[in-house]
Amino acid sequence: MENFVRWLRQYVSPVFLALLVASFILWYIAKLSYTYTAEQTIRLNVDGEEFKVTCVVEGVGTNLFGYKAYMNKTLRIPLSELKYEPSREEGREGLIVIDPRSLQNAISVRFSDIKVISIGAVPEIGMPHEKKTEP
Repeated sequence: MENFVRWLRQYVSPVFLALLVASFILWYIAKLSYTYTAEQTIRLNVDGEEFKVTCVVEGVGTNLFGYKAYMNKTLRIPLSELKYEPSREEGREGLIVIDPRSLQNAISVRFSDIKVISIGAVPEIGMPHEKKTEP
């Protein structure tokens, strides 16, 4: 390893390496100003029921990078903002099916700087605790 470092110092200037690293950083920053389309997994909490949904989003690279790197919190959406209906499958009583379009709209409202293009499969969830009625 010492031989490699000695060889590197002999043929490559430290100033050149510093400028190479700086140019790479500036190039990366410039590339982040373009508009990109990417998949983003979003954690949701609908009146106490938590689940994940994969969305295709479009936006400026800096915004997408920020959401990807720092989006570790759960997005809260009240059930009253969503359209839903009871599950019609046998054996799945008590579960509800959320309309993907209404969920996409609810997510879009909360992300002002990126555009939600489409939303993946929305899992069936249990009726939230506050909305359940006892017989």
